[in-house]
This record gives sequence, C-alpha cells and structure tokens, in this order.
Amino acid sequence: MKTVIFPYGKEKLSYTFGDELCAVLEPSINSYIPEAEGAELVRRAMECPTDSPKLSELAKGKEKIVIIASDHTRPVPSKLIIPPMLAEIREGNPRADITILIATGCHRGTTVDELVAKFGEEIVKNEKIYIHDCDERDMLVNIGTLPSGGECEINRLAYEADLLVSEGFIEPHFFAGFSGGRKSVLPGVAGRKTVLANHCSEFIDHPRARTGILEGNPIHADMLWAAKKAKLAYIVNVVLDAEKKVIYAVSGEPEAAHKQGTDFLFSLCGAEAVESDIVITTNGGYPLDQNMYQAVKGMTAAEATVRRGGVIIMLAESGDGIGGDHFYHQLADESDISKTMHEFLSRGRDETVPDQWQTQILLRILSHASVIYVSEMPDDVVKEMHMIPAHSIGEAIGIAESIVGDDAKIAAIPDGVSVMVTK
Repeated sequence: MKTVIFPYGKEKLSYTFGDELCAVLEPSINSYIPEAEGAELVRRAMECPTDSPKLSELAKGKEKIVIIASDHTRPVPSKLIIPPMLAEIREGNPRADITILIATGCHRGTTVDELVAKFGEEIVKNEKIYIHDCDERDMLVNIGTLPSGGECEINRLAYEADLLVSEGFIEPHFFAGFSGGRKSVLPGVAGRKTVLANHCSEFIDHPRARTGILEGNPIHADMLWAAKKAKLAYIVNVVLDAEKKVIYAVSGEPEAAHKQGTDFLFSLCGAEAVESDIVITTNGGYPLDQNMYQAVKGMTAAEATVRRGGVIIMLAESGDGIGGDHFYHQLADESDISKTMHEFLSRGRDETVPDQWQTQILLRILSHASVIYVSEMPDDVVKEMHMIPAHSIGEAIGIAESIVGDDAKIAAIPDGVSVMVTK
C-alpha cells in the first residue's frame, strides 16, 4: 500500500493505492536540499549576477525604470524578489522613477487583493503599479517583426523605459520549453495580436514545441527575439519546489541567467515514462489550478505516459471556472473534436484566434486518451468541454476502471507542471 499526496487548490488530496500503482513520477527536485533560505538565495544571486553588472550599477543614470512582474496566475514569490530589486535600483539611483508592470499576457487583470497577496500592502500602497492589458491599444507600440512573421507589439511603458528588468520563475513549460526569462516580455507584456502570432497552430504542432526543449523551438525563438528587441537588460528568476519554496535563484543578463536556471532545473525534473492505463495528475495546486484553461499544462505530463486509449485523471480545483470564453466555445460548440483540430491546423500564422493554442493541445490530449476532470466545476460544464466530471479521486478511479478495466495499471504524477516526462 502506498499513499500519494496531490496538491489541489490550497489543500491536498490523498489516496492510498495497492498493487495497481505501477509508478509515481516525481522529479528529484522535491528532494533537493537548497543551500539557504529563499531570501538568502535571491540575495546571493543578485550579489553575483550572470554576465551582467549588478542591478545597482545598471540603474545609475537611468531615470525611467520598469520592473516586469508576474501576475496572479503564477506562484512567483514576489515578496522575496521585488524588495531587493527596488533597493538595488534606488542604491544606484535614489531618484529613479520606478514602475512595476504586471505581466498579464492575455489573462484577466490582477485585482487589488491579488496584488496585496503577491507584493504585500506596503509595496501596493507606495509603489507605482501598472497592470498590462493586451488589448489597450493606446499603451502598445510596434517594435518590429517576429521571426514568425507577426508584428511585435509590447507595452509602451516597457518600450520607453531607460532600464527594463524583470522578475519571474522557471518551470517546465508545455510548449515554450521553460517559463521565465524572455517570457516576461512575450507573452507577458505583449499585445494580443503578437501573442496570437507566436502561439499559431503551426508552432504549437511543431515537434520541438514541447516541455523542456528550447533549441529549435520556434515559440522560444520568437520570445527570445522580443526580449532582446525590447532591451530587457536584467532578470531575477527563481526555481520552486512542490511547496512553492525557493530552492535556486539566478540573476543577470536575461538569456545567460535563464539558461543557468534551466540547466539546473533540467537536471532535477526529468522522469522516465511508464506506460500506464490510468494516469492521475495535477496542475500543482493553487495558483496554477485556478481554472481549466491553465490545467491543460498538467495534462501534458500525463499525456506523455498514458497509453493510447487510456484515461487521464486531472485534479484541478478550478475555482475561477473555465478561464476563457474563447477556450470554452472552441470546445463546447463543436461535438467533433477532429473537425475542430483540422480547422485549427488549416489556419496560417496570422489567422490564430484567442485561446486556440490551449484548445489545440487539449484536443491533442483528448485524441489520445479520455480525461476525467476532478474539480469544483458543474458537471454539465465539464461534459461540454469533452471531459468526464468527478469530485474525488476514488470516484474518478471507479469511472476510469469502467473504461479500461479493473485490472488497470495506474501511474501518479503529483505535480504535472514540475516534471518533464521523457520516453
């Protein structure tokens, strides 16, 4: 017998398995012992930046300084990162005009309560904070043409900054290879049309647009180009464990520091696939499992190890619901998923529609396996999204066994966004 703990919203779900459990796919990152506490790791990284002067040196003579910060959908420990960034900037230029620009990408705007939870009351009260809106045309400026051919529009505050820096965290990403680094600019503070061009069906379908792959990944190439063109000069990025605690930190020149972080992460996050009839996975709990849209990420880890015709059980609280009207209608309005996939793949790079990429990946998963969705969402809504609703692990396993047989072998992936499953 083995009990496995799965993050679910802000809580944990547990289930005790018998001989049916054939594998628990976890990265070794969860047993990694960091050299120091999170705040100290950030301090050390900022003290010795990679291929860059210290932030205080970069800030000298710079008046308009913008710090791009992640939004409410990312578990970035901004309370540990932003204060030392502000302190170093003001050490270099006490009179600097600093704006914290929230990188929402195409997400909804971050609320005041979410800002307070992220930064603390003091920063929200005393610092200039601007929430990026990808559709706010007056705040977007065209900085050139992406390698993909799309127009690259970014937030004017970022473009007009004398010094542009960012915070963030690095984790495996299901089509960009890894999060962090260059993603602060694209999609973080980019216009909608730019995100759509980068997330086109051709690129999403590319065999290199997968978890843990940067070289030859066309989506990453666009993002890196945008960051360089925007003159992103310096980053502070962290790596988190399953408890969302900082275990590693990097700072410095964006591409070099990001590579340092991804190399560290890659060494700890690999797990070999074990073909299974049923795979249970999560999106790492709150805040990444706030909606169904984000939960597609965790499903891709299960996709890599479940047999064709098997069942994926996705545990995602989804307190915010589906996460996008476009995502909802692309799935709910057409019963034939192969028809929708064909329609997406026939579109050119400049014909991408909002949320198409997420729907495309979910359609790919659904074409490979059935998905049982354990959440707080209404059953009828889950069914409309071509998935099977359930409200507990036990209930979901019972449904899964009715599909693949009660002698099914089960694999568990406690955190589907922190592991890179390789075959």
